[in-house]
Amino acid sequence: MTTSIKKNDFIQSIADGFQFISYYHPIDYIQSLHQAWQKEKSPAAKDAMAQILINSRMCAQGHRPICQDTGIAVVFLDIGMDVSWDTDLSIQEMVDEGVRRAYNHPDNRLRASVLDDPAGRRQNTRDNTPAVVHINLVPGNTLEVRLAAKGGGSENKARFAMLNPGASIVDWVLDTVPGMGAGWCPPGMLGIGIGGTAEKAMLLAKQALLEPIDIQLLREKGADNHLQALRLELYEKVNALGIGAQGLGGLTTVLDVKILDYPTHAASLPVAMIPNCAATRHIHFSLDGSGPVALQAPALEDWPDITYTPQAQVRRVNLENLDKADIQSWKAGEQILLSGKILTGRDAAHQRIQQMLAQGQSLPVDFQGRFIYYVGPVDPIAGEVVGPAGPTTATRMDPYTDMMLTETGLLGMIGKAERGQATIDSIAKHGSVYLMAVGGAAYLVSKAICKAQVLAFEDLGMEAIYEFEIKDMPVTVAVDAKGRAVHQTGPLEWRIPVSDI
Repeated sequence: MTTSIKKNDFIQSIADGFQFISYYHPIDYIQSLHQAWQKEKSPAAKDAMAQILINSRMCAQGHRPICQDTGIAVVFLDIGMDVSWDTDLSIQEMVDEGVRRAYNHPDNRLRASVLDDPAGRRQNTRDNTPAVVHINLVPGNTLEVRLAAKGGGSENKARFAMLNPGASIVDWVLDTVPGMGAGWCPPGMLGIGIGGTAEKAMLLAKQALLEPIDIQLLREKGADNHLQALRLELYEKVNALGIGAQGLGGLTTVLDVKILDYPTHAASLPVAMIPNCAATRHIHFSLDGSGPVALQAPALEDWPDITYTPQAQVRRVNLENLDKADIQSWKAGEQILLSGKILTGRDAAHQRIQQMLAQGQSLPVDFQGRFIYYVGPVDPIAGEVVGPAGPTTATRMDPYTDMMLTETGLLGMIGKAERGQATIDSIAKHGSVYLMAVGGAAYLVSKAICKAQVLAFEDLGMEAIYEFEIKDMPVTVAVDAKGRAVHQTGPLEWRIPVSDI
């Protein structure tokens, strides 16, 4: 029997699906993260996981994005060979229209992050199109749809290797994961693709991330085959690295390791690895020609009722009239609640500042004695000061940091994840400081922002320079003025020797 899929039903289903995953975590992720939070012994990691869980519940209640990076739209379609289409558009065009509707929804506008001409002008398409679409023709008369919104911080940590056939996949993973840093916002999942060809392995790794979290069930049951045994070994050994939530050091770095494989050439062993971050967002549904998908909202009872409580010895800091002498006593790993005015700026703004300084031009903003927050916020709706505004990966700003500290008088920075050693050395040389906000807690962070206005580079959209007025914004000292870095010390403290596993 042939099934006819109507154009508007398909488009609306795509739109509804991307809206749904922007504010609802998969429940298996929430349950797994809550279990990890309950077991966590590292105070910094436990605090970070609490913020992610609280943020998730807030987003489910308020229907606002889990993360300010609302992702690039990835769509997997298994199309039954007895499916026909009632449409005048291509599948790509229909998917893009669905994405366009989702990301421009007036009640929950999502951040447009997709840039056209990636090796040239890098101009924002303004509606997050085009999507990345994968199509597979299968027997049957239904359409299986899998949607994922993949953030740049985790996507940038994708890794691939052509190993020799006799090489150890476990050794490669354990050598590779520490070098990925914390920009992928752990705890999350690792998707691993083994075999096929280079592009097939990468596709398998991405598809593996769409599977449900079930590692605890597998640990109880035991492995039935080699891939399950490999999952269990990697789960234990990756967590034993001590990287922990947000790279702060702790017991849980991954909530699961998912593996898919495919036959490969006798001379080859392609292996791909892609992480999913704390903003894990995906959904699977079927269309049978009877209309658009009807998505069932989860119950709020599925989220743990956790209240955010700062550490007992938290330092409260007023940024007004702060100077270098004031920050010398801040210690790496210390929690701080910030109040006052901060500036924002990320990749495109830093690049433009560099160009202006090189040409001897005056900057439109005075950075002297100020803090800059690496963020690209979601547009506000319904009276919000600003939409979800979590940090972006700070290492991308490393090439500009010494310039900013030397030439602009910048006092400090706020972002997520670690900094490179050259940047740490520059921070110490200038007596500066780098603070870390929790990636994956963007809506929670936005509630600390009382006022927001664009000061410069408005044409850059979400990458413009804003001024935020904040009240009790929670951050951790990640690199102090003496160059001590918590992303170096934390994992060392919590690392478990291989002999003890």
